Amino acid sequence: MALHHVTSGRDEGFDDIYSGLLSQRPLPKYRLPEGPNDPRAVHQLLSDELTLDGDASQNLATFCTTWSEPQIKELMAENMAKNMIDKDEYPQTAAIESRCVHMLADLWHSPKSRTTVGCSTTGSSEAAMLGGLAMKWRWRAARKAAGKPADRPNLVCGPVQVCWEKFARYFDVELRQVPLEADATGLRPHQLRAHVDENTIGVVAILGVTYTCDYEPVAAIAAELDAIAGDGGPDVPVHVDAASGGFIAPFLRPELEWDFRLERVASINTSGHKYGLAPLGVGWIIWRTADLLPDELVFDVDYLGGSMPTFALNFSRPGGEVIAQYYNLLRLGRTGYRRVQRACADTAAHLADQIARMGPFKLLYDGRGALPAVSYTLDGDPGFSLYDLSEALRVHGWQVPAYPLPPARDDTVIHRVLIRHGISRDRADLLADDIRTCMASLTSGTRPKRVTFHH
Repeated sequence: MALHHVTSGRDEGFDDIYSGLLSQRPLPKYRLPEGPNDPRAVHQLLSDELTLDGDASQNLATFCTTWSEPQIKELMAENMAKNMIDKDEYPQTAAIESRCVHMLADLWHSPKSRTTVGCSTTGSSEAAMLGGLAMKWRWRAARKAAGKPADRPNLVCGPVQVCWEKFARYFDVELRQVPLEADATGLRPHQLRAHVDENTIGVVAILGVTYTCDYEPVAAIAAELDAIAGDGGPDVPVHVDAASGGFIAPFLRPELEWDFRLERVASINTSGHKYGLAPLGVGWIIWRTADLLPDELVFDVDYLGGSMPTFALNFSRPGGEVIAQYYNLLRLGRTGYRRVQRACADTAAHLADQIARMGPFKLLYDGRGALPAVSYTLDGDPGFSLYDLSEALRVHGWQVPAYPLPPARDDTVIHRVLIRHGISRDRADLLADDIRTCMASLTSGTRPKRVTFHH
């Protein structure tokens, strides 16, 4: 019989993740570990912890992309090290950014789409602030040239996203937020005369109101400002916040005039990572013509190699999201974007029709004509609030936000459901079924039936 020697001590071949040192104690939260850890264990434990997050595909509160093709993920991984700001080191990534700018300028009917200026940003919030800064600088230069004071700028808008409140506070601009009228979903043109004056740097028109998802009437707003200027009033430019609608309206409502076809529209921002279908981290700002971006706002940077003009609120950021945006523009084209957005809009309208038939709801926006979304409020008192319904839907994994409308309709609480690429008709039907189930439970005053576990 052969003899077998037994080695005493630890079995070095045993490397089970869950019996390793890192797994035997809570992960560090306040102090950097003293030494390195097995990358497989770190990856697995982090993956385990992140399963506690919600399912992004059931988050109906977000406008942001939650589904991407595998080729996008591969491109982003391949280009992870590329810094968007370093255009000398990564000239082809810079060229791709430029292509996106001019494609969007053409999509939005810039009269000089090949020579106008624009840039990518971290998202539509940064893009909006850059548009606001350009308006403030142009207004200030005009006031100083006329020998007038330039210390009290204001910005007029309707129910805007919080980025505009941040812009006003951070850059010392009075925000004149026009209250909502009864049954209105956004700013109305006749409200402007009471709010614009010689200190108004611009009017923000929203193509896809955050609260209700409807479009504000940009052409009518521009026409009213034309009339105000024609009557001897101030000549006020329009900035269109098309964070969501900028990638919807050109494909679903090409006849709608909201963009640079209107001479008063000076700049437009959009979010690539919303209905532009790019992953999180990219937005765009485009000016009608190059002269509308003041030279004083552009910095020339030479310490990365070469001389590079930059206009941004931050500096380094990844180039992968810009590359992913260009991928989508090439991959889909106009026809592809139209098909994707039409499918989303049809699903939203289908869901709206179901909600309308449920009884206790009043639709504010039915998914037709603007963003692929649904917004509604309670019609009467069914014995529960929309906050109650949101909480009940969370049990089923859905995140449906409940919130009040802005002043002066802040006594109205609404739900908003966003339909994005990746949310199918079947999933919308499952949501509708769960709404019915939750309503039945809430109106009966009973808890959901407890199901006994079966082995």
